[in-house]
Amino acid sequence: MRAKSNASILQTPVRVVVITMDTHLSSATAHAAQLLARDVPGVRLKMHAAAEYTADPDALARALADIAEADILIVTMLFLEEHFLPVLSALQARRDQCDAMLCAMSAAEVVKLTRLGRFDMSKPATGPMAFLKRLRGKQPEAGDSGRSARGGSGEQQMRMLRRLPKILRFIPGTAQDVRVYFLGLQYWLGGSQDNMVSMTRMLINRFASGPREGLRGQLPPQDPIDYPDLGVYHPDLKGRLSSTPKPLKLWEDRPRVGLLLLRSYLLAGNTAHYD
Repeated sequence: MRAKSNASILQTPVRVVVITMDTHLSSATAHAAQLLARDVPGVRLKMHAAAEYTADPDALARALADIAEADILIVTMLFLEEHFLPVLSALQARRDQCDAMLCAMSAAEVVKLTRLGRFDMSKPATGPMAFLKRLRGKQPEAGDSGRSARGGSGEQQMRMLRRLPKILRFIPGTAQDVRVYFLGLQYWLGGSQDNMVSMTRMLINRFASGPREGLRGQLPPQDPIDYPDLGVYHPDLKGRLSSTPKPLKLWEDRPRVGLLLLRSYLLAGNTAHYD
C-alpha cells in the first residue's frame, strides 16, 4: 500500500474546540483558525464562550454538539457553576473519546478532566506533578494581604510558569506530557493569534490519534511568544506593545491622554475601540 503523501496527511480532518468564559479571545481564535486552515487544511478550530451559551439555548446546543464531536478540547476560565455545569456532563462524556483534553484555570471539577497522553489530572499527584508541587515552594497564607505580597506572588507564578517547561524538557516519560500542559498555559496567557496557532499545532503534533495519528510529528509549533506583563500599547508601535514608553516619542509641548487597558484584549487583537 502506498504511503500517504504529506499533503494528504495535512488534509486529515481534526476538530479542535475551545470552551472558555468570554469572547475576549474570539478574534485571535478566528484569525488563528484562518491561518491553520491555510497551512493544515484539515484543522477546524472553533471557540464557544460561556458568556454566550448561558444566555442563549441555541448557542449552548451548538457548543454541546461541537464538544461531542471534538478531537481535541481546550477548556479554560470556567470558574462559575453557571458557566461549567451546562457543559460538564458533555465534557465528561467526551474525555476518554477524544485525543486530548487540556483544562486549566477553572473549577476543580473541570481541571481534573485534563488528559494529555499519560498525564491524567484525575489521578493522585505522583512523579512529575508531585515534584512540581514541591518546587513551587510555600504559597501565600489565607490571611496574607497587601499589594506587594499579591504582586510578588503573581510575578513568582509567571516566572515559574516560564521555567517549568525548560526544567521538564530533560525529564523523560510522563513529564513530557506535563510539559505540554504548562506550555499550553503559556500559549493561552499570551493569547495572540500566533500563540493560539502554536498551541493548536502542539496538541495535534503530540496527541493526534486514530485516523489522525499520521499528523503526529508533522506540525511542530513555535515556542510561546512572551509579551510584556506590564507595558504600553499604541497602534503605531512596532508590534503594538512595548515594555517601556520610550518608543512613543512623547513631545513635552503636546497634550497626552493615557488609558489603562486590559492586556488580554491587546494580545487578542481586540483593539479597534481603543485605537
